[in-house]
Amino acid sequence: MTTPHRRRRFVRAAMLLRTAALTFVMLSVAIGIAGCRESTPAVDASAATSDGHEAAHAPGHVHLEELQLEQVRVEELSSKRPSDCIKLTGTVEFNADRMAKLLPPVSGHVQDMAVNVGDIVRRHDVLFVLNSRDVAAATTDHLASHKDLELAEKTFAMTQDLFEHQAASRIALEQATSELAKAGARVTQTEEGLQVLGLEPHREHEPTITQSRIPVRTPIDGTVIERSVTNGQFVGPENASLVTIADLSSVWVQGDIFERDLRHLAIGQYADVTTAAYPTDRFGARVSRVGAVVDSQTRTAKVRFLVANPDGRLKPGMFASIALYLADSGSSLTVPAKAVFVENGRTFAYVKVGPQEFARREIETVRSDRDRLRVTHGIEAGEHIVSDGVLLLRQLESESESQ
Repeated sequence: MTTPHRRRRFVRAAMLLRTAALTFVMLSVAIGIAGCRESTPAVDASAATSDGHEAAHAPGHVHLEELQLEQVRVEELSSKRPSDCIKLTGTVEFNADRMAKLLPPVSGHVQDMAVNVGDIVRRHDVLFVLNSRDVAAATTDHLASHKDLELAEKTFAMTQDLFEHQAASRIALEQATSELAKAGARVTQTEEGLQVLGLEPHREHEPTITQSRIPVRTPIDGTVIERSVTNGQFVGPENASLVTIADLSSVWVQGDIFERDLRHLAIGQYADVTTAAYPTDRFGARVSRVGAVVDSQTRTAKVRFLVANPDGRLKPGMFASIALYLADSGSSLTVPAKAVFVENGRTFAYVKVGPQEFARREIETVRSDRDRLRVTHGIEAGEHIVSDGVLLLRQLESESESQ
């Protein structure tokens, strides 16, 4: 009795264990199925982040936190003026078309010198006075010619009256007429002589005393850049320029261009000029003249640029760097050189694709100038490229790929 009873108890226990095992397996399967259903939407959601942009786990995609965003700067790309250019060096020079060298019109002593080098002058300002015997002689001749004219007019009037009353001959009248014409011509001659000396004869109020002083005036607005005389110095027409005036509101920049690049030149072509004094400022320039010969030693030709200089910052003698934009380069996109990096011979940049999302983009570029590259493929106008913080993005991308 004992043995059968124990056997029944053993069988019942085995059945209970089997039932428990089956229940555990079913629960495990149910839990597993529930887990799969819950994870599937999560996978789909991650694949659709950033409104259709690259997935967060996609290669080349980087997500930045708020603090990390502060270390990144972006630049919107837009079409710029032609960026293909030729680099030249040159110097700032006076615009010879806006200069005046004042020579002494007559011999005399310099008096009342009113300007020094660096002074600003206006047109018709008196720079100095010449005390000259030539001027005294000219004014004396002018006074004498007027007296002769007055006498000739009186003689003609009297002779004409006598002729009308048959008290003078026709020969006498003709002689009086001739003397009047000669006197008038003499007045005109002496007036022109005074005008050559810079003096204005007064027809209505004739001078009554001899004048020996002649004011020397500037014919243009500008700056005194040279003065070679002092008060009391005797000068004459054989002297060189006494005072030189230059209008510095416009200057020339003279550069040298290689023979092979002459085909790119055209009058009026645009250029940028920079100087060591103002390295961040670009002064707009235009080609105004191309040299007629090529130097046999350097194989370069002279090219002149006209540059507006209203504030006078460009000083003649300054060294200048010139970026001559090619006439046929057209508009283009440029990016900062520091925004671009190379891996395995391929060129990349990071483009902003969401508020905190950035994607690596392969691009093609050519050198534009020292600081920028011209993009020929891979990025379009209106996109935002990372200009600062590229190293941070590359580091985060590398860490993401290693996980």
